[in-house]
Amino acid sequence: MERIMLAHGSGGRLSHELILNLFQRHLGNAHLNQMNDAVLLPGMKRIAVSTDSFVVSPLFFRGGNIGKLAVCGTVNDLAVSGAIPKFITLALILEEGLPIEELEQIIKSVAATAAEAGVLIVCGDTKVVERGSADRIFINTTGIGYVTDRLVEPKRIQPGDEILITGTIGDHGIAILSEREGLEFQTPVLSDCAPLNKLIDTFYLPGVKCMRDPTRGGVATTLNELAQQAGVSMLLKEERLPLLPSVESACEMLGLDPLYLANEGKALVIVAPEVADEVLLKMQSHPLGKNATRIGIVQEGKSGLVLLETFLGGKRIVGMLEGEHLPRIC
Repeated sequence: MERIMLAHGSGGRLSHELILNLFQRHLGNAHLNQMNDAVLLPGMKRIAVSTDSFVVSPLFFRGGNIGKLAVCGTVNDLAVSGAIPKFITLALILEEGLPIEELEQIIKSVAATAAEAGVLIVCGDTKVVERGSADRIFINTTGIGYVTDRLVEPKRIQPGDEILITGTIGDHGIAILSEREGLEFQTPVLSDCAPLNKLIDTFYLPGVKCMRDPTRGGVATTLNELAQQAGVSMLLKEERLPLLPSVESACEMLGLDPLYLANEGKALVIVAPEVADEVLLKMQSHPLGKNATRIGIVQEGKSGLVLLETFLGGKRIVGMLEGEHLPRIC
């Protein structure tokens, strides 16, 4: 493949290959090769760093906007890596002609979401490009957090561990799609965009092995990545997948698989079986985790294999996202 395609930004197989075969091949080092949502840097006081860019379309959607999304995405990448988010940088690329009123709404959301998460915007940059050179506004953020004693990494995952999720899946993907395409559902779907750090503070126990936020590529792609990194197999139960009725209906109508839809306010959490009940109860005690549930188990078997047990009792392979499910969702 000689040119970049939209699918290279999907978070699926082509994204994975681009990272491994180009970026990691030329830039790889002990820090970058951690391949986690945030990198843990050594030093007198260890810190975690994560960077992200946001190009969502439309800029405003039910449940948030690009400003809220930028803060949540960065906070969540740090939090699921076991760090305490503290600081964020904010860089803006603005297109000539962007209404100042829209920009102010976005910055107000940045401020409100940062306050909710307990982080500070500590520096930033602004560039303006000619009309037609961008789509109104793109945002880049870098998050910095303090490393704690929370040891959460794929290599700790073992057969017998349980797979939990903090709430319903696919909400953000359907919210963006319905806004973009003008789809109307009986119950409008809101994006689940939210900072997860305080929820994680509520449920974290030493038996929590690994955490990830299933954004681009959804639950399916995220679990494929973890299964490959841990060298294990995973089994999901279709009957346990938490779906809002409106999301389920939208997926049936549009022929979409919710396992590949993006979330922006959920965490996949893999835990030792002896603490699964306690972690789940703690999740459910927090407003962002009220719909938390078990969705599967880690098994011995082919490394990187993720299976789904269907309602009828059969099993099918759930692979990484192929192609581009829905571009520019974050």
